[in-house]
Amino acid sequence: MNVILKTEKLRVEYRSREFRQAAKVALQGLDLEVGAGEVFGFLGPNGAGKTTTMNVLLGFVPPTGGSASLFGIDVRQPIARQRIGYLPEQTYYYKFLTAEELLRFYAKIFDIPSAEADRRIASLLKLVELEHAAKRPIKSYSKGMQQRVGLAQALINNPDLLVLDEPTSGLDPLGRMKVREIIQRLKNEGKTVFFSSHELGEVETVCDRVAIVHEGVLKAVGAVAEISAGHENLEKAFLQIVGFQTAPLP
Repeated sequence: MNVILKTEKLRVEYRSREFRQAAKVALQGLDLEVGAGEVFGFLGPNGAGKTTTMNVLLGFVPPTGGSASLFGIDVRQPIARQRIGYLPEQTYYYKFLTAEELLRFYAKIFDIPSAEADRRIASLLKLVELEHAAKRPIKSYSKGMQQRVGLAQALINNPDLLVLDEPTSGLDPLGRMKVREIIQRLKNEGKTVFFSSHELGEVETVCDRVAIVHEGVLKAVGAVAEISAGHENLEKAFLQIVGFQTAPLP
């Protein structure tokens, strides 16, 4: 497997602002490997360390210990992120812009020549099925449309690795289906997708492998079928792995 995302004994602590309060440990010795062309699901309850891991990979948070690399380059070097695209859980765009204007803005950030930018913008709007709304301001978009223009933005630099934080959060079933289809198309093009999600049904459908973290500790990693073995589905396996106990009905 050609590994393009790797963490070794990754540890992150957040110092408390309160006097004499112990530091909060967000990640405890996380070991992960993601291969080229994989769709990899990163799962865990709220506060498990998923966003912290992504923030380390994106250079937003420095590791306290251990290491993380992209394409064999330490994430502390900016060039490591040259070949990635990123979609945050909450997208913040200038909503007076149209989808075309937004993508052109990001194309300029990446110094993409005008003619090539035109080609990519047209191709991406078709991929995310927004050609019909290309000249409408983003403020008029539904939540699902805004998420899809976010995906187009993350792809404008033709990245080899796509990092998505809760890409289907808040979407209706149709919106989730469209995002799922886009992820499958990207996989077919040889892209690597690393994403966190609480929508375990979506994960079970599109992912090759998954990792489950809880309280900063890696609890399980493997193919969806391996993790789900002996359980009704991935959700049941996930609940057992993180130690969730359902209360009996009165």
